[in-house]
Amino acid sequence: MKKYLLLLFTTLLASILIVWMTGAFLSRPANHQVEMPGSEFIPVQYGRTQGSLLSSGDHRQCALLLHGLNADRSSMVERAQFLRQLGITSLAVDLQAHGETPGHIITFGYLESEDADNGLHYLKTVQGCQKVVVIGTSLGGASALLGQTAKQADALVLESVFPRIEDAVADRIEARLGRPGRLLAPLLYWQIPLRTGIAIEKIRPIDALAQVTAPVLVIGGAQDTSTKPDETRALYQAVRGPKQLWIVDGAGHIDLYRYDRPGYEHQLTTFLRQHF
Repeated sequence: MKKYLLLLFTTLLASILIVWMTGAFLSRPANHQVEMPGSEFIPVQYGRTQGSLLSSGDHRQCALLLHGLNADRSSMVERAQFLRQLGITSLAVDLQAHGETPGHIITFGYLESEDADNGLHYLKTVQGCQKVVVIGTSLGGASALLGQTAKQADALVLESVFPRIEDAVADRIEARLGRPGRLLAPLLYWQIPLRTGIAIEKIRPIDALAQVTAPVLVIGGAQDTSTKPDETRALYQAVRGPKQLWIVDGAGHIDLYRYDRPGYEHQLTTFLRQHF
């Protein structure tokens, strides 16, 4: 009996240690040097936030581009170049603990929202932009919603954005371990308050949509296992103002612009012409 209890205790302790280390791995900083192509992207620093500006020559209409988890502003280069063709100036920023913006831990949109706010404020006050569309992928979209950015934007594009942190964690575990893996999700997202002091309830982007009055384009992949189509539709349903929905056939949790560039450009252009 003593050996059995010792084995049980050791197994439990090892499991707790593994889950804790997994949480540390998922929230570790993703800081590194960022290289933007050519001299057309102008380096920008506003507060702590590092970014790159691509001017269209006209700053009346602008875009704030917010990258996904473990990425940086260079992932938004192609979107910025396309927007320039539409006469829109773009600012791509590194969210905190990503790229060249400092941070000691990833908070899945909560602290990152300050960098989204900084980017919007820079465009409107320093660059004098009259209208700003915010395009956020995954973490970037959550960051826009969890701060003031989405409430102050003139249009909003949400790509593959999780509605609640609980959904994001459970979906990712299920994708790796199967349906039973969802039972382990609380062991991971309950670590967030312990590591950051941030309550779980404060990392629910869907709740912020009730205060968004700008037009919203919601995009998600039909085969996305990290932000499931039903969750994308739930975000869409939560939008109270003008809205459009595009579920991308065959796409997973990937760069949707690169996956279907013609479709993306058509959807975005139609949305901007109608609402922006």
